[in-house]
Amino acid sequence: MSLLRVLIAAAVPFAFLPTAFGPTAFGDDGQPSPKWRKHSINDMSPFEAVGVADFNGDGKLDVFSGDSWYAAPSWTQHKVREVLPGTNPHYHEDFADVPLDVNQDGRIDIVTCAYFSKRVAWVEQPIDPTKPWIEHTIDTPGSMETGSLVNLYGDGTPVFFPNVGGQMVLYELVPSKEKVEWKKRLLAPEGSGHGQGTADINADGRIDILTPKGWYEQPAVRTGEWTFHADWSLGTASIEILGHDFDGDGDTDVVWGMGHEFGLYCLKQSKDADGKRAWGKEDIDTQFSQVHTLHLADFDGDGELEFVTGKRIYAHASEAGATDKPCVYTYKFDRKGSKWVKSVVYEGEPAPAAPIKIEDRDALKDFRRGSAGTGLQMAVCDMDGDGDIDLVAPGKSGLYWFENLRKR
Repeated sequence: MSLLRVLIAAAVPFAFLPTAFGPTAFGDDGQPSPKWRKHSINDMSPFEAVGVADFNGDGKLDVFSGDSWYAAPSWTQHKVREVLPGTNPHYHEDFADVPLDVNQDGRIDIVTCAYFSKRVAWVEQPIDPTKPWIEHTIDTPGSMETGSLVNLYGDGTPVFFPNVGGQMVLYELVPSKEKVEWKKRLLAPEGSGHGQGTADINADGRIDILTPKGWYEQPAVRTGEWTFHADWSLGTASIEILGHDFDGDGDTDVVWGMGHEFGLYCLKQSKDADGKRAWGKEDIDTQFSQVHTLHLADFDGDGELEFVTGKRIYAHASEAGATDKPCVYTYKFDRKGSKWVKSVVYEGEPAPAAPIKIEDRDALKDFRRGSAGTGLQMAVCDMDGDGDIDLVAPGKSGLYWFENLRKR
């Protein structure tokens, strides 16, 4: 599988694709809707990370989440590693599942990271993908919320970018069939916090790094220093923080959700009277909480990018809104009407039976079986090869594929 194909399957930033979209909700029973159909890959999976790639070489996109991969199209489960609960049993030590042929042997591996063990690692696929996979530690930089593979330099070099508390760190894979080597790069830590993303903020053709406290400007020379601009303060932001010209005025805007509170917001970029960069904040949606993962794609096939997000089920089981209805939505900026348009991919039911004691909460028991939300990642790709963009959403209430029906 080519690097571009892997980048698309992993739903990383700047993998711009032909795609699709859906404005109608449907229930937990999975009955067809005019625009989306929900399929259960494993409705008892508790893992929050996901990666999509052709793991067994049959030409079909399979799904990797937590301790297993699922073979398309029947979603036969193959458990290939052990993933233990963290020291907090509401979480498992699998905070990212990013597909990549790390050792260039023609088989797709997984790059992962974990919060409690503080490890970045890659999980090597053996010749027989149904046998146990071998985990190799890359580094132990600190507790990580999640991580993503980014085309940071625009030349296809794989860079793994984990959201490490108190640090800004990058891992660049050095191309080699002889040995696996990851080149570590530390940036000045002043921008570090809950949330990150990548986009070209200043329109110089280079990809910058977005953080909750501002943005790092990529230097013209790869070995140069990244300049930090403390342009904003976003709070406990989502991963990704998105950068895109949503309003079509020629500059990059910033969209983020509140990872542990209510709200989804946008900073519109403009120039002040002195010609300096200015940012205007506007609400997109403040009706749901725990907004952790956002992805750009052209879901409705009109040539413009929307974004998809939803409620991370039990991001913290103790937070306000934690037991509210699970949901997945797309958002499009209507440039003519100058407003955000929300479309429902999925809405479930609240968790009426959630235990009062926080330590006793369990999303697989508290929510109705088949409830779908998001975890720490989503995969955005054409799962069934019909020419539109589907979603694969993991979370503490199960693992689901949302089939985009635009082409039907």
